[in-house]
Amino acid sequence: MSAALSVQGLNASYRKNKVLDGVSFDVQPGTLTSIVGPNGAGKSTLLKVMLELHPRLSGNVRFFGSEYRSVKSRVGYVPQRGSVDWDFPTDALDVVLMGLYGRIGWLKWPRRADREKAMQALSEMGMADYAGRQISQLSGGQQQRVFLARALVQEADLYFLDEPLAGVDAATERAIMDMLKTLKNRGSTVMVVHHDLQTVEDYFDHVLLLNRSVVAHGSTRDTFTRDNIYRTYGSTLRWMGERFG
Repeated sequence: MSAALSVQGLNASYRKNKVLDGVSFDVQPGTLTSIVGPNGAGKSTLLKVMLELHPRLSGNVRFFGSEYRSVKSRVGYVPQRGSVDWDFPTDALDVVLMGLYGRIGWLKWPRRADREKAMQALSEMGMADYAGRQISQLSGGQQQRVFLARALVQEADLYFLDEPLAGVDAATERAIMDMLKTLKNRGSTVMVVHHDLQTVEDYFDHVLLLNRSVVAHGSTRDTFTRDNIYRTYGSTLRWMGERFG
């Protein structure tokens, strides 16, 4: 089976600080993968470089065997919530409709079918009653649900999500994970930057351990071991209970 994503020898930096060093891995279709590593490990940068939002120094990235620009419509991206201007004057439904602009066209009005699809996505995230609410008036968890609905409506083959569970309540975390598992079951490939090591085994079937370079990558059962975790986090890993202590 050909890879949904193939990364070879990826290098990137911020100013003079190298944040990705020879990163290489392949991701198979229909997998749900967490990207974990300490602060400053390059997790968010990896997503941005792959999606051409940050320049690479060298290396090669292929999506379904092609360059990103030629398959852009097949890829969905949810950035960190803190990087979004939530004061932008728009409501929840319009935010979700933005996920369809690649198909509708930026200069065309959404059709009734487009609005129905957007409303269905909001409903799946439990946000249908907030469709007309300004996004600035929503709680953090509600804002995240709206952004996930926008990703859902894209019907992409490959999704990247940057810390979607950060700072959300327990109900929103369950809703997000249910949605991600639904996407996987539909055949989509999903990669998630994740910060909570305690839930990796419960939430993800694959894991990519990253600290500027790939420490380990594979099925969670085989890869998410104490040795690999300590190789990734080193002295920055705090006591985490019986599982990691």
